[in-house]
Amino acid sequence: MNAIEFENIGKLYQLGSVGTGTLSHDLNRWWQTKILGNEDPYLEIGETNDRTRKSKSGFVWALRDISFNVEEGDVVGIIGPNGAGKSTLLKILSHITTPTTGEIRGWGRIASLLEVGTGFHPEMTGRENIFMNGAILGMTRHEINRKLEDIVDFAGIERYLDTPVKRYSSGMRIRLGFSIAAFLEPEILVVDEVLAVGDAEFQKKAIGRMHDLSQGAGRTVLFVSHNMAAVRSLCRRGIVLKDGQVVYDGPVGEAIEHYISGSAVLEDRKIVDCIRNKKSFVDISKILINGTELNKTALQPHQEYLDVIIRGNTREPLRCDVKFIIKKADGTPMAALIEGRYKGKLMEVAPGPFEIRKHIRLPRYMANGDYVVDLFLHQPLIQDFFTAPNCLRLHIEGFYDEYATPIVLRNEGFIGLQSE
Repeated sequence: MNAIEFENIGKLYQLGSVGTGTLSHDLNRWWQTKILGNEDPYLEIGETNDRTRKSKSGFVWALRDISFNVEEGDVVGIIGPNGAGKSTLLKILSHITTPTTGEIRGWGRIASLLEVGTGFHPEMTGRENIFMNGAILGMTRHEINRKLEDIVDFAGIERYLDTPVKRYSSGMRIRLGFSIAAFLEPEILVVDEVLAVGDAEFQKKAIGRMHDLSQGAGRTVLFVSHNMAAVRSLCRRGIVLKDGQVVYDGPVGEAIEHYISGSAVLEDRKIVDCIRNKKSFVDISKILINGTELNKTALQPHQEYLDVIIRGNTREPLRCDVKFIIKKADGTPMAALIEGRYKGKLMEVAPGPFEIRKHIRLPRYMANGDYVVDLFLHQPLIQDFFTAPNCLRLHIEGFYDEYATPIVLRNEGFIGLQSE
């Protein structure tokens, strides 16, 4: 039996304005659609939501012709690059916004966690917000009281339960918001990337809870995340969105592979062949990462380091360093080696043949999954001698709990790596 049915869902936005832009356009839309029963005249000029191109018409489709069904008790991962339409789809399902075209049919209560503090009143306490959210879901006070202890214990906010939510940190709000959504027994649980706000311990608990809901209680879960390891472990089915359209729907492993191969490194080749924007006086003959010239490698749990070797020739002296960035498949930086910029560690390379080596220690808490690597030889904040974006697909198994302590570069938003 289907829990949710998406039928030809489309969402059209006009850039820079609300509605159609003018009162005459609004009246024309109303006359054509409501009175004459014609198709919306402004739908025909909508463009695909490609963020890399300037809009010509001013209208873009955030979603277009989305059709699929979700069976009761299924766990579906919705993945894709930023701007693909994932959050828009969940907002339509959660009745936060309405579709321009199409219809969604759902059976059962829907609990949504789309943004930090969704559904919270900042002046109300944590306890009061729990009861308010439960009432919105159609639960009685007795039912909420029965779940209250579990919600508070899971969120870990007992000390602040009677404190106004406006004084909570973003992490506390997300812990409470997820706990309410997960323990008030919805038939359908909708979770966006918002879980990334929580710490590693809570993310692990949240994934476990969603697994329990789907496996034990038979709840339906829609899960949006850029953490491919979490999607792989939790979901059985994956739907890949790109530019507002479904480009793949199938087993989660194949969906992840389709997403990664389509958004990062497209084919097997040598790392050195990924070089772009090279200075004319620098020639690079070979790049090896962990002993391979190819743009694909994997690390086992016992492997603590990445060894990078760059061989080439320069006709001018170089004052340089290696910049090494590990990213999610969607391009979000997760960890980076930029010691030349933050520690002033620069190498002096004389004209002629050279070999540069970096022994990069991985950070603590790097989750298992698939990543993409950017490699640069640069003089920090001055010039790049070469860039090699998306030059390596890196698969990591396990967590690196016992290894290097990370340097958290808060202003950059990612972890700083160390080398020896």
